[in-house]
Amino acid sequence: MDIATLIGFLATFGLIVMAMGDPMVFLDMPSVYIVVLGTLTAVLARSSIPEFVGGFTGSLKALLHKEDKPEDLIEQLVNLGTIARKDGMIALEGQDIANPFLAKGIRMLVDGTDPGIIKSAMEREMAMDKGRRKNTMDFVASAQEIAPAMGMIGTLVGLVIMLGNMSDPKSIGPAMAIALLTTMYGAIIANVICIPINQKLAKIDLITNLNNELILEGVMFIQSGGNPRMLTDLLLSFVDPKARGKLEGAAG
Repeated sequence: MDIATLIGFLATFGLIVMAMGDPMVFLDMPSVYIVVLGTLTAVLARSSIPEFVGGFTGSLKALLHKEDKPEDLIEQLVNLGTIARKDGMIALEGQDIANPFLAKGIRMLVDGTDPGIIKSAMEREMAMDKGRRKNTMDFVASAQEIAPAMGMIGTLVGLVIMLGNMSDPKSIGPAMAIALLTTMYGAIIANVICIPINQKLAKIDLITNLNNELILEGVMFIQSGGNPRMLTDLLLSFVDPKARGKLEGAAG
């Protein structure tokens, strides 16, 4: 789990609740129906059922995702390359590999798959994985756009109810609550939830793409039978300059 994202959400909502005083005053079910459920159903209208479910579950990765560090991947690739060079590709079978993309590449090496097929299959997997991440980001972006619009619709609904019942003072309060709270709910969903999640997903997409390119380069190098000591230099450009010291020391 990404602790920074979790702390950010908890702190932001905590500050909002603290400012409210009594949070129950700001809970209005008609406003929830209009904005929260209305946003979800409007997003559903632009999606297929699998896209909607995939987008909803995929957005949880912003909280639950833990990406591999490039330097850790390089160290693992060097170790795998050393084993393959010393004992043959078959010795890679049964190695503990947590990254599923790397595990797929190593399985194909163990099976003796043609290099062209390995590269083609891994590039296709990269493209499909990127497409799934884009669907998730589109899902969150749609909710980000729709939520404020649903808040405005709720505001208009509340004003119409209020103006239609001016003769009944008791109905003005609930109608005004709908008018104001729907705007607040829409703003919170768009700015406090959707924007941070989408920015986090975009960052995850970038890191995952770079890691997958690193893995592809490493797997193809191992397949070619290259010297594992050269692998670190080949992949060092994928690592942040601040984190290169340890790898350069190991390679030297």
